[in-house]
Amino acid sequence: MKLNYRRRGTGEPLLLVHGLGGSWRTWTPVLDALAAEREVIAVDLPGHGETPSLSGEVSIDTLATAVTSFLEAHDLEGVDVVGNSMGGRLVLELARRGTVGSTVALAPGGFWSGWERYFFYATLAPSIRLVRLLQPVMGRLTASAVGRTLLLAQLSARPRELPADVTREEMRTFADSPAFDELLRRLAFGPGQSGTDSAPGSIVIGWGRKDRVTLPRQAKRALNRFPNAQLYWFEGCGHYPHWDAPEEAARLILAGTADDESDGS
Repeated sequence: MKLNYRRRGTGEPLLLVHGLGGSWRTWTPVLDALAAEREVIAVDLPGHGETPSLSGEVSIDTLATAVTSFLEAHDLEGVDVVGNSMGGRLVLELARRGTVGSTVALAPGGFWSGWERYFFYATLAPSIRLVRLLQPVMGRLTASAVGRTLLLAQLSARPRELPADVTREEMRTFADSPAFDELLRRLAFGPGQSGTDSAPGSIVIGWGRKDRVTLPRQAKRALNRFPNAQLYWFEGCGHYPHWDAPEEAARLILAGTADDESDGS
């Protein structure tokens, strides 16, 4: 599978996987810090950014297969990986399959239960419709602290402080993603994330205390399914901790994927 990607920095490779509707640019707040120590490869998943959609079903399973194909083509089997939201779930799936090395999953999906599934779908589905309608004025909205607060309160605990260019690009890729609607349905109502106690590398799961998408109560389920994982809490952060606390997120990512498997707690 040919994925659009960007490489930056030198050192041991580190793969970055964005969330639903995003692109490689979602990692902009932490790219420089990560690239100072690692060779960073940030991809656009199929149906996102500049990567075309898959020809058939779009699901965590088919996305994981596409990423695995990309890793094989670029001699990156066993690479350390980082993902956020849907990307967090995706890197956990790759870890479960034994495809990757050390894994850092930020606010991973796939651990909701009961009413939480409907909450996830019922909050994001109307949000994406609004984002699409507002594209003609999105530049002005994201340039304003008030506009960012109204648009991004679900994703960030500090939307007023976010960079306007990063948020504008995220809203654009949300609106443009041809895979968004199908993936949203499958994520909400399809199978949850399976776990393992025998991943090839260490696993760190980071969660924002103020996450309004993958609710903090779901962290316990994630640990039950990945019992060897370490859990890290981002105090005062929402669903995008790499936006709300980029320096802290970069430190966690580098520690969680270091050769000495530094403690991520």
